[in-house]
Amino acid sequence: MSTHSGKTKRITVPDIAARKGGEPVVCLTAYSAPMAKLLDPHVDLFIVGDSMGTALYGLDSTLGVTLDMEIAHGAAVVRGSSRACVIVDMPFATYQESPEQAFRNGARVMAETGCDGIKLEGGTEMAETVRFLVERGIPVMGHVGLTPQSVNVFGGYRAQGRDEKTAEKILADARAIADAGAFSMVIEGVVADLATRITQAVPVVTIGIGGSPDCDGQVLVTEDVLGIFTDFTPKFVKRYAELGDAIGQAAADYAAEVRARKFPGPEHCYGTKTNNTTS
Repeated sequence: MSTHSGKTKRITVPDIAARKGGEPVVCLTAYSAPMAKLLDPHVDLFIVGDSMGTALYGLDSTLGVTLDMEIAHGAAVVRGSSRACVIVDMPFATYQESPEQAFRNGARVMAETGCDGIKLEGGTEMAETVRFLVERGIPVMGHVGLTPQSVNVFGGYRAQGRDEKTAEKILADARAIADAGAFSMVIEGVVADLATRITQAVPVVTIGIGGSPDCDGQVLVTEDVLGIFTDFTPKFVKRYAELGDAIGQAAADYAAEVRARKFPGPEHCYGTKTNNTTS
């Protein structure tokens, strides 16, 4: 993928794939160019997640996210970054119908965003689709375990793999997706020992979210990490900042100054002499 300046080499899908068992892959979600620019020096991989449905759009789940939404945000993240590999989620009902449907929509995402690959949810039932896409030049990241697009089947957001039967099913899903040619996979919301078993069992990079420190990398939703999204906090989230509080305080300070006619001051108005400059 080309870069803006020509100086920074973007991390590629083969680069990520080569990290199996090596230095952990640092991954965060991103949905906008400014956020991507801030995070880009520090992460290896961006996922333009359909988590934008809840984190940005106030939806109750990811099911309402559309292909157009993913493309708009994916293109913004590509424009705002120059280093990290960019993977765009395929929304619900844009790939499950058939491999041909998945290819049409996946090719559109690749062409219109300039991203490095796409991510889709599912296990053994999606293996044929993954193989179809990879053979036609679309890199695929899988997603097994708790798959949010199937939340209605699971009966809510709850950890998976607590019993051996379910654990074996998820392990079989992971193996099928890896065998089909996915270069990596997200393991979400499973008990830790199962995430470790999967990581040891498959030859591709695993990215944990509510998984295990033994995964080959980790991902979190950036708005969770920064304390911007506060409607609920999953067990697997660690907040590294509380920007929500800071944003609220900044808005309160601004509102107070506007109401007191303290803002704008002379230094913010054109044609007014200040100590610094005259505009």
